[in-house]
Amino acid sequence: MNSYKNLPEFKKEQLRKFPAYISLLAATYHNHGMDEKEKQTAIEFTHVKSFEHEPMLSEFYADVETDFEQNLVLLNDQLPKEKKAREEAIQAELAKLEKILTWLGPDYSKALHASLESYREHVAHCHRNLFEYLIFPIPIKGLTY
Repeated sequence: MNSYKNLPEFKKEQLRKFPAYISLLAATYHNHGMDEKEKQTAIEFTHVKSFEHEPMLSEFYADVETDFEQNLVLLNDQLPKEKKAREEAIQAELAKLEKILTWLGPDYSKALHASLESYREHVAHCHRNLFEYLIFPIPIKGLTY
């Protein structure tokens, strides 16, 4: 099995954008795109992820943390502003990144997908507060998201 540390540097650089794209995609589900709270949530969560309990991802997240905010801002500025076009552009980039994951093998891919799903959920729900969770513990489309 290949590992993240054995990837060529240009592939590592591409792969490090994966959490930024996932964060931007999660923020795109709202009509306003990524706002400051979502941005800060994603940045803080990246720091937490650098202490990931999954050992095979620790080096990846340590690298992601070094330039995550710059990647997030740069990608956000480069992506289309219209929701549908933005989602399509992000999905196209994610498909390219998936090709790198196939090189790393199914175990790494599975671990990273599970980890990135937590990114998506965390950023997508950053506007929910404790009061909302108590009243609507189950997400209701159109009401809580």
